[in-house]
Amino acid sequence: MTYRVCFVCTGNICRSPMAEAVFRARVAEAGLDGLVEVDSAGTGGWHEGDGADPRTVAVLEENGYALSHTARQFQPSWFSRLDLVVALDAGHLRALRRIAPTEQDARKVRLLRSYDPAAGDDLDVPDPYYGGADGFEECLEMVEGASAGLLAAVREDVEGRVA
Repeated sequence: MTYRVCFVCTGNICRSPMAEAVFRARVAEAGLDGLVEVDSAGTGGWHEGDGADPRTVAVLEENGYALSHTARQFQPSWFSRLDLVVALDAGHLRALRRIAPTEQDARKVRLLRSYDPAAGDDLDVPDPYYGGADGFEECLEMVEGASAGLLAAVREDVEGRVA
């Protein structure tokens, strides 16, 4: 049974596709790519159909990550097929929990940086869209910082299903 993870930011062109690419690479490195499916979406549909922001693509490529991406808007009906919905900031967390059809679905939503013990109390990944390349690099650092903890949590859930 496939474990499904969806990363969600505002427009699905910067933060969430970056998290998707990084986590997909971590899943593959861990040998879980046949068991875990990774994708992303946005809380809004402003960029639906667009590719990832070129700055996102550049930072990912510079750091050895691949991304093939088309932006889309998260739909409440997706909750039923997803195991984990990973929000990139508190605004996304609130928006996703608000549209969750059930309490069980709302409990599927977590903040990405909650998986990073070094994050402290600041669990938001800042939106780099209106800034320069350094914001995208900082975003990647935060995503990478949370990926190990997220992978451990997903691995535990996947192994619990197989056992």
